[in-house]
Amino acid sequence: MGEQVGLTARDGHAFDAYRADPAGEPIGGIVVVQEIFGLTAHMKRVVDRYAAEGFAAVAPALFDRVERGLVLDYSEIERGRATMQKLDWQNTLADVQAAVESLGDLGIGVVGFCWGGTVAHVAASELSIDAAVSYYGTGVARMLDKQPKCPILYHFGELDRSIPPDAIERIRQAVPNGIFHVYPGADHGFDCRDRAAYSPSDSQLAFERSVSFLREHLAAKRS
Repeated sequence: MGEQVGLTARDGHAFDAYRADPAGEPIGGIVVVQEIFGLTAHMKRVVDRYAAEGFAAVAPALFDRVERGLVLDYSEIERGRATMQKLDWQNTLADVQAAVESLGDLGIGVVGFCWGGTVAHVAASELSIDAAVSYYGTGVARMLDKQPKCPILYHFGELDRSIPPDAIERIRQAVPNGIFHVYPGADHGFDCRDRAAYSPSDSQLAFERSVSFLREHLAAKRS
């Protein structure tokens, strides 16, 4: 459904992205933010799913700042972390902002996964967007000095050892207006069918909840 496009950040950095548009007038725009594995097939499927629901959606290749076109296997966790750690927040947010601007004058939501879930939380605090959805953002509990300025929805897996219950509770306390869903029996990465932790039922439920949330907040801007 989608296609590769080129984007340029305010500092002149040119990078790739994957974009898909709906058949009719978009409800709003969605920026999909990757995990530490790059612009994977899963991220592209997420973009396509949102386009099928009526949103214009784009996923920026944030690792292009380090190595253009880098996509890792899910077993390459250490390389993914090392690549992510070479990025700084200023540049990452500049690339997300370029993706936001590429969607034009729409209500904008940022949806992120794992590291991208943390990026979604920070983007909600630092950028002018209308909503955010954070899937199992491993770094959110360490970024609670950042206070989201727009509605935000968090998805967590009950069995995710990288985000234990006490971390989720700290996020709840710090973001009292956030919407929180914890999925019983789900682990980190439950949304991705290419990972062992994939849970089809939880993935579908989280997506339905996300679409409903984004429709509410992005369509409101259009009207």
